Amino acid sequence: MSEPERIVHVVDDDEAIRQSIGFMLRKAGFTVKNYPSGTDLLKVANRQLQGCVLLDVRMPGIDGLEVQQRLAQLGIALPVIMLTGHGDVSLAVRAIKAGAIEFLEKPFERTALLAAIEEAFRLADRGEQKQLSSADAVVRLAGLTAREREVLDGMVLGRPNKLIAYDLGIATRTVEVHRANLMAKVHANSLSDVLRIAFSAGLDERA
Repeated sequence: MSEPERIVHVVDDDEAIRQSIGFMLRKAGFTVKNYPSGTDLLKVANRQLQGCVLLDVRMPGIDGLEVQQRLAQLGIALPVIMLTGHGDVSLAVRAIKAGAIEFLEKPFERTALLAAIEEAFRLADRGEQKQLSSADAVVRLAGLTAREREVLDGMVLGRPNKLIAYDLGIATRTVEVHRANLMAKVHANSLSDVLRIAFSAGLDERA
């Protein structure tokens, strides 16, 4: 029996990016469908749509966050991986809070993109969302020092390291060290993982 088709919907207004990602993914065995705008994806979006979505955050007209919101409103539960070329932490916060499974900054590593897509299909195949129970999240955060918790609070608010440092009256490098330490303690491999753990623990209720 042949394996089911694995479709990746690539939504980006930059044609060169669409072509580059498409070439990479087809070589990896995926079927790729390209959309130059969020509107083009929404025109064909229905509950029978399969696969996962690579969605650029900053696009003319409807941006990626609005597309993500509209997909949810339509009851389309495709895994979403957000892409950005701006490294905006506040956008990462909003995307993950809205249900994106990963947030990648362009230019991204091929291995990081493929790993995120494989995770997306794993979750889709099992009908899961990448969620952590509230109790497990609280346990993970329990081992943080007071200063690490303050840095985490800043991350949840979408503040970059420089502003967190300013708020706390410490050096940016010190914030970077605390951030690395807290990520190791909560077993997070990325900013997306940290935010997801924090949201599961209810920290976003204060944000």
